[in-house]
Amino acid sequence: MEQTRRHYGLFTTVTMIIGICIGSGIFFKSDNILAATGGSVPLGVFVFVLGATSIVFGGLCISELASRTDRPGGVITYVEEFASEKLACGMGWFQIFVYLPTIAAVVSWVVGIYICLLFGWEGTLENQMLIGFLFYTLNFVMNSLSARLGGGFQNFSTISKMLPLAVIAVCGLFFGNPAKGFQSVAPSTLGGAAWLSAIGPIAYSFDGWSISTSIAPEIRDSKKNLPRALVIAPVIILITYVAYFVGVSSLLDPQKIVALQDAHVYTVAKNLFGGFGAQLVLIFVIIAVMGTANGIILGYIRLPYSMALRGKGMFPLAGKLSKQDGKHGMPVNSAIFCYVITTFWAAIHFITVKFGLLPNSDVSEIAIVMSYIFYIILYYKVFALYRAGEIKSAFRGVAVPILATLGSLFILSGGLQSKLFFLYAAFCILVVLAALLYYRRHHLSVS
Repeated sequence: MEQTRRHYGLFTTVTMIIGICIGSGIFFKSDNILAATGGSVPLGVFVFVLGATSIVFGGLCISELASRTDRPGGVITYVEEFASEKLACGMGWFQIFVYLPTIAAVVSWVVGIYICLLFGWEGTLENQMLIGFLFYTLNFVMNSLSARLGGGFQNFSTISKMLPLAVIAVCGLFFGNPAKGFQSVAPSTLGGAAWLSAIGPIAYSFDGWSISTSIAPEIRDSKKNLPRALVIAPVIILITYVAYFVGVSSLLDPQKIVALQDAHVYTVAKNLFGGFGAQLVLIFVIIAVMGTANGIILGYIRLPYSMALRGKGMFPLAGKLSKQDGKHGMPVNSAIFCYVITTFWAAIHFITVKFGLLPNSDVSEIAIVMSYIFYIILYYKVFALYRAGEIKSAFRGVAVPILATLGSLFILSGGLQSKLFFLYAAFCILVVLAALLYYRRHHLSVS
């Protein structure tokens, strides 16, 4: 059997994780975090730290599984190999029907928000969603016709996304008033559990770390380098996020950031650099958000294709979805399938925002929170490896899974603050149950 080429070192692995995680979230979730913490910057920083800690231990846990298999596929493969094929089917359906399309729809909407700001168009929800729809339609077409086009844009956007973060962070820390933000504490918020709703936006901002495990077979000395990267990268991301969060709160009053919502980025840039400078910063922000959406869609269109290739009835329409376009070698049918699901979730997102059904939140946050339930299954499997004697270290086999599980429960507690959490959670569970039923029926028919 041909060995996978291991051409990624520690540095490249770290930058890949940073590139995957740092995207649109920090730009349009800072106001949500401040709204949840009552304008308290210290509390926002505290929740950022807790979020990063849970991801560090979760990454260390999953890296134990990643180092024990050369099969590509990331988290779905680990569920399949270390838990069961049936559960992998459930997770695959969850990612295809809920997790990835909700994120793609929401991030595309954010593209619409910032394009309206850039060109001075009326920022109605209808205009924003229309621009978002046109953007993700173009993105699906681009990624379906050419892997090179989508990959090239991804590389360019990864570099672009760091510039506005660095500029605003540095200007805020050196030319702003950091003490102002740290004085804006709302005692009533701190005394209750309302601040837990900040966990959802922070989970969104850090989301994507688990995708990095899919490159484990291509990392040199992955048993050492992947765990190192999964500690180093979240720490760098945490420093970047906190610097931006404190920086932007130093340049603009936290309560004003909450009032301006997603427009606060433009206002801060305009105060610093004037109209032209603000537009330039906004262009880089738009490229960063577009890059996030592109990366999600780039991976998403391949998932139904991948599930269809696994056999044993892992996914419906397997015959059509497992085909590639002869001219471009791309899974076009799979991409069309994903496009339809994304459009469905874009419509659901429009309804929830239009009627204020998810205040200070969106449909993607609940899907992200629910994904941590699957991670808990994998954390338990790491503990099982310790009990079986395959992991010798008590820290790696006991302490790390426990801390990772506590981190997931912490993320889950944030999701519970949403008033529609149980409705969306029930839908996620129904999707997984449908997958398990589909798998069972097909498996029995084959037997």
